[in-house]
Amino acid sequence: MRKLKHLFERNKNWSEKIKESDPEFFFNLSKQQSPKYLWIGCADSRVPANQIVDLMPGEVFVHRNIANLVVHTDLNSLSVIQYAVEVLKVKHIIVCGHYGCGGVQAAMQNNALGLIDNWLRHIRDTYRNYQGEIDRVEDEKGKLNLLCEKNVIEQVANLSHSTTVQNAWKNGQELAIHGWIYSIQNGILKDLNVCTTGLDEISQTYRVK
Repeated sequence: MRKLKHLFERNKNWSEKIKESDPEFFFNLSKQQSPKYLWIGCADSRVPANQIVDLMPGEVFVHRNIANLVVHTDLNSLSVIQYAVEVLKVKHIIVCGHYGCGGVQAAMQNNALGLIDNWLRHIRDTYRNYQGEIDRVEDEKGKLNLLCEKNVIEQVANLSHSTTVQNAWKNGQELAIHGWIYSIQNGILKDLNVCTTGLDEISQTYRVK
């Protein structure tokens, strides 16, 4: 029970399948990682980054947390972003939310949940900023899904305002930030048509000299 034997068996089967199709796969993978993409997604177990975009291990650098937030005081995500941009030299950062997100739903309610309330505060700030637009939606599912989209858009902005990203652009590094959302119901990604590629696309208020 403590050893979760069935997971080790599944791991072995998975490894053998990979080696059957590509005997050199793990040897080549062990040399170094050079992904083009950083994926910032939700910790929801139903939203696995590599599988959604059908990419193999080593092709996507991944950071996940509740409700795919980019918070300027979160040293965990900021460290991941810095490493991805400055060391791995990723060319694309994808912020990917998903419809029906439990974290976003919790932020729309006034229930006290404990420690996580401090994290959800960031989503509540987004809700406050777009509350007029969201509250005009008649059904609760529609309101939730719209806030899921607005949350992604806000995180793209937060990412664009970070010093790591701005320094990369100042140094002429090719880097684009994308906002996507995923539907668990059909497995399809949606581009929210929010993409930032340089300093001239962000407000002067947030530019760091």
